[in-house]
Amino acid sequence: MKFKLSVLAMLATIVPGPSQAAPLSDAEATFLDQLVTASVVLEQRCDGYEVDGSGGVQLGARLLGSPEAAMAMIDAYGAAIKAYDGEAYDPGKFRSEVFEAAGKTFKRVRADLIRNPKRACADYGEAGADRGLLRRY
Repeated sequence: MKFKLSVLAMLATIVPGPSQAAPLSDAEATFLDQLVTASVVLEQRCDGYEVDGSGGVQLGARLLGSPEAAMAMIDAYGAAIKAYDGEAYDPGKFRSEVFEAAGKTFKRVRADLIRNPKRACADYGEAGADRGLLRRY
């Protein structure tokens, strides 16, 4: 018994446990928050707004330093949505910290949009349009 415990103790020091997700940088958290907010506006079908894909990448590039970094965050958010919905996703693009932060933002914004749809659609929609993530039509 003593031998088994010492082997387990040794293995515990060699074999890495579950790794902690790296926290989002301030710029990543800001871009993700804005991206999720804009997507909730679209998901709740707020009148007068549509996605502005190139504007979203441009905003992300300004905040994160490159279009590639912006696309990586957009892809990570896409993987988080698929994971939440129980769909297949690319595990190489999935980031647990994005999944968690996006879920919190989604719930907060959606609750606002349900409580007061007219005001929240206008507030969040205009903010998304001003940032370039949404386009007014």
